[in-house]
Amino acid sequence: MNVNEHLRNAIFEVIDNQINDNNPVETAITLKRLRDDGYSEFEARQLMGQAVAVELFCIIKKHAPFHEARYIRNLKNLPKEPVET
Repeated sequence: MNVNEHLRNAIFEVIDNQINDNNPVETAITLKRLRDDGYSEFEARQLMGQAVAVELFCIIKKHAPFHEARYIRNLKNLPKEPVET
C-alpha cells in the first residue's frame, strides 16, 4: 500500500496539537496506553490516526459536525478498528 506522506503528516499534526492542548485529554491517554501495550510511537500514532480519519471522513463526505463522543470512544477502543457509528 502506498501511503500519502503529506496526509499522514497532517493527521499526525492533529494528534500532536491535541496532545499539546490536552484537548481532548483522551488523546494523550491513548498514546500512553498504546505505548505501554507495546506499540512503537509511530504505530500508536498510526492507530490513533485511524480515529482522526473517521472524523475527517464524516466531516468532509457527510457534512457532519465533529462528533467528539464518537472520536473519544474510538480512541478508547484502539487498537480495534474505529467505527463511524
